Parts: sequence; C-alpha cells; structure tokens
Amino acid sequence: MKTGILAAVLAAMLGGAAIAQEVKPAIVFDRGGKFDKSFNEAAHAGIERFKKETGIDYRDFEITSDAQREQAMQRFARDGHNPIVVIGFSFGTSLQKVAKEFPNTRFTIIDSVINEPNVRSAVFTEHEGSYLVGMMAGLASKTNKVGFIGGMDIPLIRKFACGYVQGVKAAKPGAEVIQNMTGTTGAAFNDPAKGSELAKSQLDRGADVIYHAAGGTGIGVLRTVADAGKLGIGVDSNQNGLHPGRVLTSMLKRVDVAVYSTLMDARSGKWTAGVTVYGLPQDGVGYAMDDNNKALVSPEMKAAVDKAAADIKAGTIKVHDYMTNSACPVM
Repeated sequence: MKTGILAAVLAAMLGGAAIAQEVKPAIVFDRGGKFDKSFNEAAHAGIERFKKETGIDYRDFEITSDAQREQAMQRFARDGHNPIVVIGFSFGTSLQKVAKEFPNTRFTIIDSVINEPNVRSAVFTEHEGSYLVGMMAGLASKTNKVGFIGGMDIPLIRKFACGYVQGVKAAKPGAEVIQNMTGTTGAAFNDPAKGSELAKSQLDRGADVIYHAAGGTGIGVLRTVADAGKLGIGVDSNQNGLHPGRVLTSMLKRVDVAVYSTLMDARSGKWTAGVTVYGLPQDGVGYAMDDNNKALVSPEMKAAVDKAAADIKAGTIKVHDYMTNSACPVM
C-alpha cells in the first residue's frame, strides 16, 4: 500500500512538472504598447508576475497595425507557444479564425467573448468600478460639473460611462456629467493630443473632475486636467502617480489578475475555456488609494464609496450594464 501511495505521489509530481514544461506563453499587446500606463501595461504586469514567480519566460509582440493581429497569433501558434494571450476586444474577429486553425492551442482574450473550445474569454464588470469612481467624483466636485472622456465609441466604453454617471448621480443627484468620445476607430485609444483637447473643452464648460476610459489618449486628459489645477480619474492601471495630488483616484481594471490567472491555470492543468468574469467579489475592479491621492479623499468619501462597493456585492445596489441593455437610465 505504501509503495502504491508513493508511486501515485511521484506520478502526480511528474505530471505537474510535465504540465509546467508544456507552458510556453506568448502575449500580443494592442495599440499603445505594453508601457501605455493603462490597459496594456496592466497586462504586462500580469505576465511579468507569472515569469517572476515561475521562472518561465514568454514572448511578446506590440502591434502597430490591424493586419498584425492575425499574423502575430499565427506566428506564435506555429512556433508552439501555448497559451497565447491577446489584449483587447479588437482581436476578436482575428481570434475567431485563428482559434479554429490551431485547435490544440489555448488562447485567452481580454474584453471579448469568443465561443470556441480552446478560448478563454476574460471580461470585467467595468460599470461597477466606474460607479465607485463616479461617486467619488460627485463627492469631490465643487462646481457640480464633472466629465467623462472615452476612447473609441463602442458599447464597452459606453459601459464605463453609464456606470460612472450612475455613481455621480448617486452621490450628487443634481450634478451634470459632460461626456465625449475620442473617435470611432482603434486610434482613439492612442491620441493624447485629442484627449487634451477634449479635456480643455470640458474644463472650459466648468468640469472640475474628469474621468477617462481612453487608454493612451487618457495620458493627455490627465496632464491637461492637472495643469489646470483640477482633478482627473485614471483607468485600468493605478495612474495616481502620474500627477500626484491631481489624480483623485483610478478605476482599477485588474487585467493583470486575468493574465496571471490564465497562465497559472495553464501551468497547473486547471485552464478551462469559456467566460471568466472579474468583478468586485474577485477584486477584478475597484479604485486606487495610495500616498499620491490620500489627501484628496476624505474619510467620509472613502466610507461612502466602500459602503457602495459592499452594497453592489450584496446586490442592494444594481449598476446598469450597457453591454446587456443599451438603454442607460442616467445618460
């Protein structure tokens, strides 16, 4: 019996080692690159954490054109990389094709749902995190006017906007929310000059807190708001440190957690296809507090936002999801 148990333990250990050896990760970043201080950079942090903890290296590629999406995935798959992680909804159409071409390769896509047996779709409750920073914006505003600047005008970004407006109105029912989208193509996520222009327009109209959900475009938003002595709200990664004392908070979208988790699951043999949701209960979304913004957020503000987070988790507060119903009740 002891010999049998020992053999089983050894087999399990060897099996785990074999699985670890088979993991050969690759990641494809969207436009803006892995050091965009926002969405892509969060993904980069996740795969770097995986590398640090496991010692397993990875390959990466930063696209500069849409044609490279399919090409990069195909090249990595042909080279035996597995799993392959792609960052952003814009990879959806290409992945639908490539996943069929390489049925034995595991793919994970962030922000899109692809129904293939070898694809994991990681999605987030951005509307809930945006509600929380919207509450904070409403509570912090002195003019009763706040702003929202989105990147590409798509349902996903409208999802951020709807949750944000709902949070602002919950904190300050009479507040006005000025909204702009940057554009209608993927380039809208990498245009800091346009972000700066839109921010200036909103500031001129009286907004004193502006939240961006615009990737690299948001760098221009935050810089312009800080230069004007007003408050910005970052997104995806913790952007509080970009302009200390001028970024009220950042809506954290834990793309790093999604990337790290999918790679660890692959390494341990627990990887599964299908949809994985990262929400408040999974620490998939939230808001950032650190030394850069602690003087901006009063204990009363933090308590109110934390109570709202608890109520969302408990189901007491329902935040509208624009992706399932485009009739946003507060826009």
